[in-house]
Amino acid sequence: MLNRSLSFFLSVLLFYCLSFTACSPNSKIDKSVAVSSKLPDTATALPPAPTLLNIVAVGDIMLGSAYKSENDLPADHALGSFKHVKDFLKEGDVIFGNVEGCFLDSGASTKCKEKKNCVAFRMPESYAQVFKDAGFNLLSLANNHSGDFGSTGRKTTLRRLEELDIKCGGLISHPSSILEVKGIKYGFCAFSPNEGTLSIYDYKNIATLIGDLKSKTDIVIVSFHAGGEGKAYQHVTRKTDFFYSEDRANVYLFAHHAIDSGADLVLGQGPHVTRAVEVYNKKFIAYSLGNFCTYGLFNLDGPNGYAPLMNIRITREGDFMEATVHSVKQTKLLGLMPDSANRAFNRMLELTNEDFPEHLLTFRDNSIYIKQVLQ
Repeated sequence: MLNRSLSFFLSVLLFYCLSFTACSPNSKIDKSVAVSSKLPDTATALPPAPTLLNIVAVGDIMLGSAYKSENDLPADHALGSFKHVKDFLKEGDVIFGNVEGCFLDSGASTKCKEKKNCVAFRMPESYAQVFKDAGFNLLSLANNHSGDFGSTGRKTTLRRLEELDIKCGGLISHPSSILEVKGIKYGFCAFSPNEGTLSIYDYKNIATLIGDLKSKTDIVIVSFHAGGEGKAYQHVTRKTDFFYSEDRANVYLFAHHAIDSGADLVLGQGPHVTRAVEVYNKKFIAYSLGNFCTYGLFNLDGPNGYAPLMNIRITREGDFMEATVHSVKQTKLLGLMPDSANRAFNRMLELTNEDFPEHLLTFRDNSIYIKQVLQ
């Protein structure tokens, strides 16, 4: 019993001695603690790394059309449409694409009443859930197929996307949206030369809408659906594109005007092929993201069959930093797959060098950088 009491007394005494020593301003222990809490005189604290925002962007999406025949719908009800690229899609804070057509379960096309060889796209309303499950949270409706089934198709599409909390824009009836992710507010609007959509020719309205979004949000994303279609229209000419005598806009002037009006990122589709990219006033422009996932009735021959899936990283001020390009391909038999030949990336490099020889971009290892970043 005496030994236990003595041991306890010595333990308490030792604790107080150590505590007093550690707190004493003259003790060696105190000095070593004080020195270790300071950076060496020669060290310089590094500034915090910039927080980059990730926007994943793809081009045209149409998962099958029940018009004029349900034979043009995939056998799995489109559930496997994105299965081979789902990990790439979910890299983004914002996941963007263009919806070619509408979500509508029945009805005849208002566009095709008096036209021969007319193509109209009507996806079953349930297919909107496939977009949601893949991660899409921002979609453009400004294109030449969103009005294939008139106001009924547009209204039903808007209702389904609202039910799933997928933001969209580009229709006269629904021009823009604001999406908030991780405390960042993204404003979005979209334009095309087509009826029922925001006009790509109305530069005054374009500036007004983008400016209004800029005043309410941190980042403004603008989409356009314009330009000639197919293999013959891979180049950005900086002139107005005409396709079958139809004015398809000057996408170069439009993109620059959008950025001058306050846009931070401009994403194009419409030509069904990959086009060049550009950085203008520190803001990134993708002139065409091609056919991303287009089941059934789309031409997938040659350059129409491959496209980029881009993860674009920008600062909180909207300035471009870098982008990763996941090249994908489509075949009638296998659908959407990664492309190990990296054809979309390689073609984007070639076209950017040809169409914008003054560019200050570096293409390396399936990524795009500002040249100064690598120096």
